[in-house]
Amino acid sequence: MQPDELPARTQAARTGRAGLAPPLYAMLALLALGGCTAVSGQRTPAPAAAVDPAAATSALLAEYLQLLQRLVEGPASEQAEIVVSAQHAYDTAPTPSHELKLALILGTAGHPATDQPRAQELLRELMANPEMLLPGERALAFLELSQIDDHLTLESENRRLQAEAVRADHERMATASHRLQAEVEENARLRRELEEARAKLDAIANIERSMNERKPDSTGR
Repeated sequence: MQPDELPARTQAARTGRAGLAPPLYAMLALLALGGCTAVSGQRTPAPAAAVDPAAATSALLAEYLQLLQRLVEGPASEQAEIVVSAQHAYDTAPTPSHELKLALILGTAGHPATDQPRAQELLRELMANPEMLLPGERALAFLELSQIDDHLTLESENRRLQAEAVRADHERMATASHRLQAEVEENARLRRELEEARAKLDAIANIERSMNERKPDSTGR
């Protein structure tokens, strides 16, 4: 290599680097910016969307009410499926939500699997630890338990009144039967006394007739 060629190549090399430098620097800058963005994304995650408690409660209550509406209005096959599904979910994972759903289903009238005493038992278990339920679930459980308590109390009172009415009817019938039996016995006694009195009168009449027949005829003498 000639000495006079070295400066020219050096100059060309410098010129070449200078020509390549802007695109390379731009690429590195973009990569650096992308890396910074990625690192920044890892270190400072985006804030989670705020959850509206009122909206969440409304959605939860709407889900329960829709389930109960399907339970009441659906055909027998759908009713049985809802009951079996709720029972299976509770048996598999007896969480407060699953227990509340099963209690609501069993406490709802209008389908063959209605069992309000068991629903009352489940709801009382839930209300013993109300902090395990969401606010909306707690309010729903309280209202359902109040309605079931009132209903079962009325049923118990009706059964008591019916039993008392039946017992009173039996007592009245027994009293009437005893009175009738007493009257029958009294009539029989009076009949016997009357027959005895008639028999005595007949006997007296026979004696008098016999005595009259034995008297001598005064006219003949």
